Amino acid sequence: MLSKKQRENKRQRRKRRIRNKVFGTAVRPRLTVYRSNQGIYAQLIDDLDGHTLAAAGSNDSDTRDELAELEKTEQARQVGKVLAERALEQGIDKAVFDRNGFIYHGRVAAVADGAREAGLQFG
Repeated sequence: MLSKKQRENKRQRRKRRIRNKVFGTAVRPRLTVYRSNQGIYAQLIDDLDGHTLAAAGSNDSDTRDELAELEKTEQARQVGKVLAERALEQGIDKAVFDRNGFIYHGRVAAVADGAREAGLQFG
């Protein structure tokens, strides 16, 4: 059985491999997802300037109450929708998905599905 530190090191190695290929710009930012046991967080990043263009999480003050009674997967889908709505308000309709070393399954995939449902396109 792997220790927590070994699991995190393996995820960090996967993350570095992914980041060598995935790059975000202002027109097509990188949608990165972080999944913890308690919540899920997503943000759109412009790697050229190093700025976060939009962000959403399961613990945001404006969405925390309505997400509290949902299951984690449904919370992740709603976080994706909120992020996509915030991106569309800024005129961003395309993004590059960065799973951040996590397996594209469950909550990570639900964030992507929610963002697609709200109108964000991945290429």
